[in-house]
Amino acid sequence: MRNCGSARYILWALLLVVLLAGCGERIHKQQSYVFGTLVEITVYGEEQDKARRVTDQVLRDFDEMHQTLHAWQPGTLERLNGLFALATPQAPIRIALPPGLIAILADASRQSEQSEGLFNPAIGNLVRLWGFHSDSFEPRLPDPREIERLVKANPRMSDLKVTGVMLETGNPAARLDLGGYAKGYALDLAAAYLKSQGVNNALINIGGNILALGTKGGQPWKVGIQHPRRAGALAMLELRDGEAIGTSGDYQRFFEVNGKRYCHLIDPRGGWPADQTQAVTVIARGPHAGTLSDVSSKPLFIAGPGDWRRMAAKMGIKEVLFIAADGGVSVTRAMGGRLVWEKPAPAVKVAEDSP
Repeated sequence: MRNCGSARYILWALLLVVLLAGCGERIHKQQSYVFGTLVEITVYGEEQDKARRVTDQVLRDFDEMHQTLHAWQPGTLERLNGLFALATPQAPIRIALPPGLIAILADASRQSEQSEGLFNPAIGNLVRLWGFHSDSFEPRLPDPREIERLVKANPRMSDLKVTGVMLETGNPAARLDLGGYAKGYALDLAAAYLKSQGVNNALINIGGNILALGTKGGQPWKVGIQHPRRAGALAMLELRDGEAIGTSGDYQRFFEVNGKRYCHLIDPRGGWPADQTQAVTVIARGPHAGTLSDVSSKPLFIAGPGDWRRMAAKMGIKEVLFIAADGGVSVTRAMGGRLVWEKPAPAVKVAEDSP
């Protein structure tokens, strides 16, 4: 059995390796382990005392978010999910939300609707049924009848109705799992904080979800895209100021049964792990680039080879690297021009930016 505990893949942090070269440059780099993955904050061009102070604060903020948004460890989200399970259509549960969660749930609901439900944080019970609400998991298939039951219950973000500070739901099958949202959200908050402190050149890496601020000594930050089937990079690219890069892959949290791989990315339509894709990497920009990069890679992964371009257009993403289950590599034209392939370079199909 293989799973996300592999030290090699944790060190690679899902897909991306930051290349930090240069002797005598003022670079402060600090690492921690938050959100179940390696986190690295790199600040360029600041005095060491200031760089250490701001990175310490970012990591403290990440730890607080981890405690609040973790899908199965004790915390705010786990308490909410426990209450959801008591709801019925006849007797909905009404809960006062912590202020920080109101905007998160509103945005996650909007993104879920935009993705036609392929990004669906309300299917936490399905994710748990497959054994992925754990730091380690067994190679075991769930009871198909239980999968079918949860799919028929059809938990959706629209089941969680927020009015003011109150949340109401009557669907006991709804269980929030914000694992496909929290890292990107954390990137955006960290970037906003660093800029508020006058730090304009930094790289924030949360398990391979990366957001760039400014440059590294006047040069773009260089990152590498993890190969989904071996250690090391598949390609390199330069990440520009305000851009974020995110990946969804089947090579971190997965198990195998009878030679078939089952990953943590569950297709809400059928309740089974998506199996037509190895990895999707996207680039996003704008005021919420981190969140968009984290969220949008999931529906593209689940959509698979036949529909990822249409879904990318729906999510407003132009730069995409898509690797199908058979290892076939496709890129949008906008992404292809930015990649420098590691040898041996794959055969690459250039897709139009929209279907």
